[in-house]
Amino acid sequence: MNQERLLKVLVAPVISEKSTMVSEKQNQIVFAVIPDATKVEVKAAVELLFKVQVKSVQILNQKGKQKRYGRFMGKRNDVRKAYITVAPGSEINFAEEVK
Repeated sequence: MNQERLLKVLVAPVISEKSTMVSEKQNQIVFAVIPDATKVEVKAAVELLFKVQVKSVQILNQKGKQKRYGRFMGKRNDVRKAYITVAPGSEINFAEEVK
């Protein structure tokens, strides 16, 4: 794993009701990741970018929904998410600047 690849693995944090609830109760953070990311790459990327100890990584593939746009049927994009459990005493603060 080279550092250039690790910098591209995390796409964005997922901010929703569910992710906020999981963050408060189970000390997990949810990220959208690239479609071919592995657990090992996600763990290394989080540790590299945020300087925290990662306890575990769980990945899920969320299929895009079928939606109607007027008289045409369309499909939203598929999303791959990673639920990252950080070690006790560690936390990721998105308000800080990443260096």
